[in-house]
Amino acid sequence: MTVSNDDDLAALKRIGRIVAETLEAMGRAIEPGMTTRELDGIGRAHLDAAGARPAPELAYNFPGATCISINEEIAHGIPGDRRIRPGDLVNIDVSAEKDGFFSDTGASFPVPPVTRAVARLCRDGRRALWVGLREVGADRPLSGIGRAVGAFAKKNGYTLVRNLASHGVGLSLHEEPKEIATWPDASERRIMREGLVFTVEPFLSLGADFADDGDDPWTLYSRPRALTVQYEHTIVATRNGPLILSTAG
Repeated sequence: MTVSNDDDLAALKRIGRIVAETLEAMGRAIEPGMTTRELDGIGRAHLDAAGARPAPELAYNFPGATCISINEEIAHGIPGDRRIRPGDLVNIDVSAEKDGFFSDTGASFPVPPVTRAVARLCRDGRRALWVGLREVGADRPLSGIGRAVGAFAKKNGYTLVRNLASHGVGLSLHEEPKEIATWPDASERRIMREGLVFTVEPFLSLGADFADDGDDPWTLYSRPRALTVQYEHTIVATRNGPLILSTAG
């Protein structure tokens, strides 16, 4: 969507704050021994308390309020009986709707003990997100995001998963512009118009460049198998750069 008035922007900020606070609460709650279903329940309770509805359920009948992916799983993991263990890398993706507006955010959380390689990967995953965000602005090319993130990944010895893209959001969970590459894409010609609402969410990896289907209809796995992190914000393109909506109050 393109923000056209202050009321819409206020509504987007409300749902952005809700998903950000839910993600933070889930991250704080992670501990070895708990199941991903229990962690998902914490997220659902936060969304319910804020009067928001889980977007994966609403839009796609996903079997959970949030997506929780561990280690070799890199996206769309189904909450269930899998227990979180020491040393796991847990990705949480939270998206929700309130009053007809949607927001989407995500982050990866290492469970102690954390190796030096995983700590560096998480640090650089956050850096990659901000490298992409710095390319956001009204009348700037969408391709700038992927070029900048790609240069960062190459310089620091990482790969990027190239079939999980950023996307438009706002009045639905996934909308135009779809398939916004967070890797270099020479075919990308679109321009960010002022007020455009979309996500930036690079998948930075220790070797994977593709996401593969698994045994269930949802969970995606790294190919080749390699630890991968994702950090995501919902933003508005403005003449002063990105206005980040998915921030906690």
